[in-house]
Amino acid sequence: MIQKKICMLGGFAVGKTSLVAQYVTSMFSEKYLTTVGVKIDKKQVTVDGQDAQLMLWDIYGHDDYQAVPVSHLRGMSGYLLVVDGTRRATLETARLMQQKAVEAVGSVPFILLLNKYDLADEWEIDEQMFFKMAEQGWRVIRTSAKTGEGVEQAFETLTRAMLAGASAGPLIGQGLV
Repeated sequence: MIQKKICMLGGFAVGKTSLVAQYVTSMFSEKYLTTVGVKIDKKQVTVDGQDAQLMLWDIYGHDDYQAVPVSHLRGMSGYLLVVDGTRRATLETARLMQQKAVEAVGSVPFILLLNKYDLADEWEIDEQMFFKMAEQGWRVIRTSAKTGEGVEQAFETLTRAMLAGASAGPLIGQGLV
């Protein structure tokens, strides 16, 4: 069975842990728990007839006081950049994390997740920004860790790209921005 490492990258409290919990256990908790260091979960999946074991590295949020060490990124096959739609500053953090990931491991598949879609009426981020990113080749999917919307699709899309050995590129389809 093929094993693939996926890193969850983004700012503090954007929903990385909740997205992993929704994907692995189909559960959501309103209780906020800060990730200290790295939390690793596993999930076995079959995508397009190919079995894979995903190693999901939920890495603590990047902020002004602590940066994600490059050592956490080594060996990853792909990553999910998570942005909290209700906090504009998390988009810039995601851009910085993407640059750091490219410097650390080169070009591997990634998807930008516009999280907290259940709170879309409270968003501080103009969706036009995400359309522009998609036009530049970034894959962008709206997600809600709370309702589960887009979560399965995000992980499946990333897994499919990793198994195919694809680099990040434009992707257009249902559920995508």
